[in-house]
Amino acid sequence: MKTFAAVLFKDDDMYVAECPEVGTVSQGFTIEEAITTLREATELYLEEFPLEEGRRPIITTFEVAEGVRV
Repeated sequence: MKTFAAVLFKDDDMYVAECPEVGTVSQGFTIEEAITTLREATELYLEEFPLEEGRRPIITTFEVAEGVRV
């Protein structure tokens, strides 16, 4: 078992989930459903394109000036 990150955001009535380490994206009506479908998408992707050993992205945060529309 490997552990990956999931980034989620709400888009209208759906949750969108992304795995930044792999680049897979999925969605669901609940957070749990979005993570479940993301897990399935990631497993399918990794069957075809395995990750290189030791190659993981660096995930961090950064700030932008106030007043900038995001």
